[in-house]
Amino acid sequence: MKIMKTMQRFPGGMMVIPLLLAAVLNTVFPHALHIGGFTEQLFVSGSSPLIALYLLCAAAGINVRKVGRPLEKGLVLFVAKVLSGIVIGFLVAHFYGIKGLLGISPLAIIPAMTAINGGLYGGLAGEFGDVTDIGALAPVLLGCSPFFTLIALGASGIISVPYMALLAVIFPMIVGFVLGNLDDDWKEMLTKGQHFLVPFFAWSLGMHLNLHELVFAGLQGIGLGLFTLIVTGGLGYLGYKIFFKETKPAVGIAVGTTAGLSVAFPAVIAEIAPNFAPQAAVAAAQISSAVIVTAILCPLLVSILAKRTA
Repeated sequence: MKIMKTMQRFPGGMMVIPLLLAAVLNTVFPHALHIGGFTEQLFVSGSSPLIALYLLCAAAGINVRKVGRPLEKGLVLFVAKVLSGIVIGFLVAHFYGIKGLLGISPLAIIPAMTAINGGLYGGLAGEFGDVTDIGALAPVLLGCSPFFTLIALGASGIISVPYMALLAVIFPMIVGFVLGNLDDDWKEMLTKGQHFLVPFFAWSLGMHLNLHELVFAGLQGIGLGLFTLIVTGGLGYLGYKIFFKETKPAVGIAVGTTAGLSVAFPAVIAEIAPNFAPQAAVAAAQISSAVIVTAILCPLLVSILAKRTA
């Protein structure tokens, strides 16, 4: 059976499908896997250590030695993708508080806008851009962590982020970054290892979701996905059009996606700030919707605009 290949055909399938299946099980039989031992530790309560290990592995792939044109493009895309998400999330948190705007909390807005679907970006950059566009992904991948969500929420005054709590979140990434840049063998092992962790922590996250919450989050999730694509993708397009006239500006739109990994960020934040716990499940559901919406629409938009400027 080609289970993995079938999952990979769906947008963010390796993350979203296990999460949804676990949510179904948790909705219908909420205590099915609450049997203690390794089973419960891995499949119900294992999301935090698995996410930490994923972040460590992912950070190992950030190459500090890549500079030049890719860095210039990466900085422009970083502003379009990560900085814009931080600013918008900060404003929503500052003026509307934890509950957010129109039922979408900053706990959903910041991860959805700042975390990019790196695989999808790489494919689009390779098809419509060049190697410098692919290399530009490295700075943007910095947004694929809960770090910026914590920074924005802390700056807004909603939560007080203790120094040690912040360090505790980013320390696994620091370890991975150092190992990956000091030793190519470690880098190879860790970057390969990150992929098999995704469906396991996704399942564990799904075991804390209820389908009623997913249905409730549907319209807001779709809106969040559209907003992410329009704002971050639009800024990426404008940035490329202004600064990199030798490249098709449509490539800049490829940052307008949401990473499947960002579904995990609300749970990470809730670990540090328990007052966010009631919003965490709904935020995760909204981000899941945004993952799917952006993964479907972003390639279509890049393709259409790239052909028009050919």
